[in-house]
Amino acid sequence: MGRVGRVERNTHESKVLVRVDLDGSGSLDIATGIGFYDHMLSQLGKHGGFDLRVHTTGDLEVDAHHTVEDTALALGTAFADALGDKTGLTRFGSAIVPLDEVLVQASVDLSGRPYVVHDEPTNIAPYIGPVYPTSLTRHIWESFGHTAKITLHVSVLRASRPGAQPDAHHVVEAQFKAVARALREAVAVDPRNAGQVPSTKGVL
Repeated sequence: MGRVGRVERNTHESKVLVRVDLDGSGSLDIATGIGFYDHMLSQLGKHGGFDLRVHTTGDLEVDAHHTVEDTALALGTAFADALGDKTGLTRFGSAIVPLDEVLVQASVDLSGRPYVVHDEPTNIAPYIGPVYPTSLTRHIWESFGHTAKITLHVSVLRASRPGAQPDAHHVVEAQFKAVARALREAVAVDPRNAGQVPSTKGVL
């Protein structure tokens, strides 16, 4: 169906190239300079069933913020481009995904209205790996949701480990997997919506 979006976003702080094929097979080519972020974007592509290419060069000598944010903004823009006019789509998607002790729920509406709700534990470790601040996870969803023009709810339902701090890696990874599965469902073609936009308004 050719549902492909490609975006180049260049600023004084980063250079980003994103290409997403919504009808791919989970083929990945990802390099942001942040190992954990690469790992998370790989979850998004693989479990969403998208072919995903992300190449980012950012000012990591400052910190990870610009690299992470600008990549998420470009990814959302490419995703919106790939959706086109949304004719024939399912539109809504949701998933509950476990990762060992962590359980995450994600729900998405390809509404055309950016709105993001994000809930995760406040007592997770401040960093995963040497350069990924866990505070950026919320920012990723906000940036992606805004430029993709979608409604997105991500909630960590459970993250407890008896007598121990939540495993930050598991908490974040389960979020990416849940969002991937919710998006996979939402972008799927529904033959009952053939030739029409799934909205009483006639437009999304």
